[in-house]
Amino acid sequence: MPAKIPIILLVAFCALLGATGQIFFKLGSKTLSLDLLALATNWKLLLGLVFYGIATILFVLALKHGNLSILYPIIATSYVWVTIFSSIFLKEAFPAFKWIGILSILVGVFIIVR
Repeated sequence: MPAKIPIILLVAFCALLGATGQIFFKLGSKTLSLDLLALATNWKLLLGLVFYGIATILFVLALKHGNLSILYPIIATSYVWVTIFSSIFLKEAFPAFKWIGILSILVGVFIIVR
């Protein structure tokens, strides 16, 4: 069964949420400690888990209405979001060769979803 546009958009949103979770994981890792109280009060890490968890739940719901082989590659767009967010929020370098990689990912996803 081919994926419908709303399901594809939902999965794209899952990729965005997952990427947001990854950014918060990175921010939370700066003060990471294996102390249980420190983990429980690391709000950036916890927020990352919330974003990632919501993305996972929504993705599983989307799978009910589409093929895994079509929907899962859309999750690869999270690489695009992470690169963009890392550049903006973490001030990480974004050289030209990364644009080539991002373009390759987007072309691949477009070919699969089409």
